[in-house]
Amino acid sequence: MMSQPSEHDARAALPTSVAVGVVGAGAMGSGIAQVAAAAGHPVLLLDARAGAAAAAIEALRGTFARMADKGRMPHAAAQAACDRLQVAADLSGLSRCGLVVEAIVEEIEPKRALLRELESLLPEDAILASNTSSISITELGAALRRPQRVAGLHFFNPAPRMPLVEVVSGLRTAPAVAQALMATASAWGKTPVLATSTPGFIVNRVARPFYGEALRLAGERAASCATIDAVCRDCGGFRMGPFELMDLIGLDVNLAVTRSVWRSFFHDPRFTPSLLQQEMVAAGLLGRKSGRGFHDYAEGAAPATPEQEPQRAIPARIEIHGASPAAAALAARLQQRGVAFSRHPGDGERVAVADGAVLYLSDGRTATQRAAETGIAASLVLDLALDYAATPRLALAAALPCPTPARDAAVGLLQAAGYVASRIADTPGLVLLRTVAMLANEAADAVLQGVASAAAIDTAMRLGTNYPVGPLAWADDIGPRQVVKVLDHLAAAHGEDRYRVSPFLRQRALAGWNCHD
Repeated sequence: MMSQPSEHDARAALPTSVAVGVVGAGAMGSGIAQVAAAAGHPVLLLDARAGAAAAAIEALRGTFARMADKGRMPHAAAQAACDRLQVAADLSGLSRCGLVVEAIVEEIEPKRALLRELESLLPEDAILASNTSSISITELGAALRRPQRVAGLHFFNPAPRMPLVEVVSGLRTAPAVAQALMATASAWGKTPVLATSTPGFIVNRVARPFYGEALRLAGERAASCATIDAVCRDCGGFRMGPFELMDLIGLDVNLAVTRSVWRSFFHDPRFTPSLLQQEMVAAGLLGRKSGRGFHDYAEGAAPATPEQEPQRAIPARIEIHGASPAAAALAARLQQRGVAFSRHPGDGERVAVADGAVLYLSDGRTATQRAAETGIAASLVLDLALDYAATPRLALAAALPCPTPARDAAVGLLQAAGYVASRIADTPGLVLLRTVAMLANEAADAVLQGVASAAAIDTAMRLGTNYPVGPLAWADDIGPRQVVKVLDHLAAAHGEDRYRVSPFLRQRALAGWNCHD
């Protein structure tokens, strides 16, 4: 029988002699079984479907053999991992396990029933873990006699390749249990992050604005889906744009997660589902799996092209103002291309002037609002970029009264610096700045509410969703004061509580602190 970790040895991983049970032989369950077996544990795999566990183990043997053939692990280690995999005939076959991970259907009642049965069969010091991505661990544990032995162990798909594991504590989960799972996940070659049981945990909660703001922008006709995707990829460094990612996940799955988080947070407007996405799902346009979603995946279909401005003339007079990252990148790129310009001290607002057109970095105000406040009709705003020196694209918007020649001069300036210019509607925060500010705000609220530390949240978002930078590190780079300003302007423009600033973020801004301080 496995001994219960004490507070003194809470960080010790479960010994490899401890048998690990996995219930559910689908993609996630078999992936978890592969990870545990490769790490040295005897693994018992169970599935309610006749023959499913045996078929999964046979497939895993093939996987291990291919890994050995490709030199990714020694042949002897691959064979040993295969030998550690066994089929459990029924739940009683898991009775010797010190850890059982359930990876069955994402519904609370079947999970509760399974955990109750397992608790009656397993040793009292065994750990029951759920691979749920959103169901409350507190609620799952409440149905058991030993809720302190229940925790979340949320792997990401595909489990063998994705490095992140969310270890989730319910209200009654023993700290020693959570720490033992943290150490065990680490011993299995994963990067674990500790979270408390709140809707969506870390990743599925903090990621909501990535989809939500893109859907808002598309619904308001600010830009096409292809353009929003291109701005997020090219300017933000995201591996996939939000619409590409929703198509990959499945619009129905993505909508279901959003609805679940929204309901769990008592209809908080930050998580309000999208009518556009709801219509797409109702129409059966679910993404890649249905052949069409926000993009068309039919054979022979031409990929949608992002909007980009036609080539304009280089402005006769170019001024670069200040030393912001955007201004410095513009100057360097113009100089590399032999384009003449003059430098001017910054006033904290302007980035450049091109034949009378004034370009500002967006702070959440529209270009039209800028024009109204300054009296300069020829006002335009530039979107955020992760790296202004390296990005191939910049998004911009012109004020409603901006004359066409001034708009063309601003586009010509960007093109002279080697950027693809994507002009979008004059919407608050544009695309990337609005998205990043909302991601940072949601992450800040998660820190405020004790879901996880700032470092854990940034790690989770980088590893679980392949974000180029953690949202709180990105907020630190922009500056918390600037992020708060952007959110306040978004709230004023939309008149919605959706854009309220997290007290954690506002306090940091007032104190002059970073999110990681």
